[in-house]
Amino acid sequence: FRYLGTGQSLASLHFAFLIGKSTASVIIRETCVAIWDALHAAVMGQPHKEQWKEIADVFQQTCQFPNCAGAIDGKHIRIKKPVRSGSQYYNYNKYFSFVLFAMCDANYSFRYIDVGSYGSRSDSAVFAHSEFGKLLHDKALDLPEHTALPGTTSPAMPFVFVGDEAFALGENLMRPYSSRGLSLARRVFNYRLTRARRVVECAFGILANKWRFLHTPIHLKLETAISAVKAACILHNFVRARDGYNFEDSLTHSLHSHRPSVVRGHRQGAAVREQFTAYFMSPHGALPWQLDAIYIYLPYLFSVN
Repeated sequence: FRYLGTGQSLASLHFAFLIGKSTASVIIRETCVAIWDALHAAVMGQPHKEQWKEIADVFQQTCQFPNCAGAIDGKHIRIKKPVRSGSQYYNYNKYFSFVLFAMCDANYSFRYIDVGSYGSRSDSAVFAHSEFGKLLHDKALDLPEHTALPGTTSPAMPFVFVGDEAFALGENLMRPYSSRGLSLARRVFNYRLTRARRVVECAFGILANKWRFLHTPIHLKLETAISAVKAACILHNFVRARDGYNFEDSLTHSLHSHRPSVVRGHRQGAAVREQFTAYFMSPHGALPWQLDAIYIYLPYLFSVN
């Protein structure tokens, strides 16, 4: 816990506790694995249908994005170069890293994580090869049946996850419109999606500010570093469930986003996005401040992380 909370080096732990560096590394690995095994099912189990509805209700209340089951994103975790890894972990920011891919709810709790993918991979590739991505593709997440948006009776809309431009558009995965030649309605959609998607950015910020070993490169073996990040995510959920969700959270963190790549969606996803776009401009779905807000947040909406 000293290591996770402060990010002290193994040399510092060696002098503080009078143990060898290799012994400290083994203790960190075994403790992190035990934390994951003990708490994973309790605080990060896969939601069932009723829980997905509860998550969507909170997104509607806090972010005003209906039928939203979660926000997804990936972050680079800086590490020392793994032995005999070549350039697989060397990312576009010109340092070595692996990827923490996460899906979180509107309470900034992680509902799914995938840790350890090569830093050279794009978000879309990490997502496609993750267990969560495969379950979503195979429609095996036990999502609720299609439901009409609030204030309407039709059409029945699917429950969706929101992400940035790095992810491919799909029936259950919404991404922003390209910033070129946007109509007013599409700008509003991008603003509304950003309000929902920012929760995963906040979750990463809270994680890094609570577990400060993430502020510096991790000088551990790759397997131990992955176990430490998984343990930190589990403890993040445990602390939030214990302390509650109503306190000031931070957007600042030292985890770097992936650079978005060009990923094409499919027609069914485009049709769902158009339905959301029309709804956000309708009397039932519009927010009183959204037209003013899109001009205030316009640089943020279309910036590349």
